[in-house]
Amino acid sequence: MSTPFLTRLSETVARYRTEVASPREHLSLLRWQIAQGHALDDRTTLPGHVTTSAYVVSPDHRQILLIDHVVIGRWLQPGGHYEPAQHFHLSAAREVLEETGVQGLALHPWHRGGDLPFAIDSHDVPGKPSRNEPAHIHHDLQYLFLADPTLPLVAQIEEVHAAAWKPVDELREIAPLALARLQALAPT
Repeated sequence: MSTPFLTRLSETVARYRTEVASPREHLSLLRWQIAQGHALDDRTTLPGHVTTSAYVVSPDHRQILLIDHVVIGRWLQPGGHYEPAQHFHLSAAREVLEETGVQGLALHPWHRGGDLPFAIDSHDVPGKPSRNEPAHIHHDLQYLFLADPTLPLVAQIEEVHAAAWKPVDELREIAPLALARLQALAPT
């Protein structure tokens, strides 16, 4: 490992694969890029680089905070390119606050105060010709947070058309793995 970031990422991915991942979650490209020493904290690194995102749920787990993403053109969980932070979940929290203005954001007890991702999703992202950016991969470290859905939201219109609380079932099309894990945690 050439940088503290890659060392921390490698340890996080290894721990995720041991403690959380299903048998089908190999994360092969991400692990290969780590082994090759790619600068995964740099958004220009190809074929992929790290992003962080957040599943923000209401305390009863019935609602999820989603954004209508300007570039992607669909409702997704808040997130973005990794920005340096002491912990990966702090990068995800910063994105949520920037994109939605949500107040009272708290890391979900599932994390036990640690930095273990709730899910890691490596997915294709369309390029952006206006930035001379080719299609690439986002290795998204995803964290679970709680917030009060009755508090006001302020969407960051440069990046999102809107921010809104939706029924948690909206994740079925967006993130089925996260939905299954979240349903297993739902209070009865």
